[in-house]
Amino acid sequence: MPQSLPDAPTLLGAAVKYLEEELLPSLDGYHRFKTRVTANVLNTIRRELELRGKQAAAERARLAAILGHDGDVDALSLELSERIRSGAIDLNDPALRAHLRQSVADALAINNPKWINR
Repeated sequence: MPQSLPDAPTLLGAAVKYLEEELLPSLDGYHRFKTRVTANVLNTIRRELELRGKQAAAERARLAAILGHDGDVDALSLELSERIRSGAIDLNDPALRAHLRQSVADALAINNPKWINR
């Protein structure tokens, strides 16, 4: 599929800019709140589009390193959880702890980057 110009993150950024800089100052009460929520949702979608591909590739590499083989991210995650549950992987394993820490940071980078480094 040909790439659209401008791309989706740019379009979402423009929509958020309009909502925050032009529309939001003219509103109060319920409509101000709902516009703020809408801007936050659009920003989350924009960050997902910008970050998730790279994050998924890094997650897959971390999981493959921990488990010793490659595969689909969902299958690798399920296998990791099964190994943790069975005790086959120690909760204090440095690679596991680094993976979990990075996975939480990646999720926060999309969902609410203000919570990173708190």
